[in-house]
Amino acid sequence: MPDDPKFTKIRSELDLRRSRHLYRSTRVADSPQQPQRHIDGKPLLTFCSNDYLGLANHPDVIHAFQQAANTYGVGSGAAHLVNGHSRPHQQLEEALAAFTGRERALLFSTGYMTNLGVVNALLTGRNDLVYADRLNHASLVDAALLSGAKLIRYPHNDTTSLGKRLMAQDAESPTQLILTDGVFSMDGDVAPLAKLASMARHHDAWLMVDDAHGFGVLGNTGAGLVEAAGLSQDDVPILMGTLGKALGTAGAFVAGSHDLIEYLMQTARTWIYTTAQPPAVAAATLVSLQLVQTESWRRDHLRTLIQQFRSGAAQLGLPLMPSDTAIQPIVVGSSEQALAMSRKLEERGILVTAIRPPTVPLETARLRVTLSAAHTTEDVERLLAALGKF
Repeated sequence: MPDDPKFTKIRSELDLRRSRHLYRSTRVADSPQQPQRHIDGKPLLTFCSNDYLGLANHPDVIHAFQQAANTYGVGSGAAHLVNGHSRPHQQLEEALAAFTGRERALLFSTGYMTNLGVVNALLTGRNDLVYADRLNHASLVDAALLSGAKLIRYPHNDTTSLGKRLMAQDAESPTQLILTDGVFSMDGDVAPLAKLASMARHHDAWLMVDDAHGFGVLGNTGAGLVEAAGLSQDDVPILMGTLGKALGTAGAFVAGSHDLIEYLMQTARTWIYTTAQPPAVAAATLVSLQLVQTESWRRDHLRTLIQQFRSGAAQLGLPLMPSDTAIQPIVVGSSEQALAMSRKLEERGILVTAIRPPTVPLETARLRVTLSAAHTTEDVERLLAALGKF
């Protein structure tokens, strides 16, 4: 249908994205998730995975998945409230609650669905208010917009500005929710959780933290940024975490009080009206969670690699952002230049993806380096040597 105006508009948009160096495409991998991979027919040393602890290809996790698949099959077959809730799901929810110091936890199929479900279950009136950090993940932005509540965005990590916005609102507003990432996925810095918790208490607002990139990595035991900040369920009543990053599997969860979880089970549409994740994924995640707790050397090694990379990058004069996490962005500026650098690295056998608008603000395109406990110090030295040639 070459003359169909609907397709003409689509093609024009695609052409525009190509001309602005914003076009995206997938790659095809023929190997497991690990630093050394075979992608698009060639070997590459990768620095663009969220498998922060190197558990996605761990033999114990794989074995647990296989054994559970033998017992429970592949698909769960139904939503949790119908007949899709299996023993591994229940065990994982209980284990996640205990690990995070919460009364209950609830499994979702994805992090995106978790955020949409929780926010839209809590914000039910047009007079409700949601305060969102301007650099929040897209799923949090969409969750706030879809809720129909009044969205108030504050400058990144600016608690002074947030305080003014909170003070300016009617104290009689039915529900107020402060919504923030824990670790910001494109910058690698962290939210000032202690201050946010204090402000939430003072203004009688909910505080929800999406700790997708902190869970498993930060804190003394790996329970995430909330643990690292020394905060409890009372301080952060809504904790969200994903399982497809540091834990190496798939899915997500929300943890909080008994009443909160019971309420979400009755009202969160993205949990009620979708098929439960495969039981084998839950069983594999249980093993991942045990490894997080018993193999603290993974977090220790990751911290060593972060320090090694930042020190080496500083010596090269690379424009790093103020991040102490596994996410180490190198801000380039233009999308064209970021793509060119990414392609040049690929020619040298290293894969670091270029992150461009609208994922990041205009003129802040970057190489987003992510480190994993599966990397070696030699891997990092190879990356630094390649970056030093620009």
